[in-house]
Amino acid sequence: MTVEPAGHVVDVLAGESLIEAAWREDFHWPTLCYGVGKCTACQLEVIDGLDRLSPQTEAERAMLTDFAMRRRRVHPQRLRLACQVRISGDVVVRKPGVRPADPETTRSST
Repeated sequence: MTVEPAGHVVDVLAGESLIEAAWREDFHWPTLCYGVGKCTACQLEVIDGLDRLSPQTEAERAMLTDFAMRRRRVHPQRLRLACQVRISGDVVVRKPGVRPADPETTRSST
């Protein structure tokens, strides 16, 4: 998975949510509920690879319905919660604020 706008590359293992993969690889991913689907802080926009995403969970539908209505410029299918979504293949997402947890670590494609 590539996370824009910084260009960070995160390897996602089978069965992992995107936020679990980011944490495993020592990235900070903005969140308030720490992966339980109770906030929208980890929400992301899918730039490429919609066909490689798991179906939306009930938690995503509940949390993102209102959020998507407020962000009319983004198609609702492109908004997902990093704590809920799983992928099967290459995906590019947009999530400002994702950064290496250790400032000495640089994992970007640039």
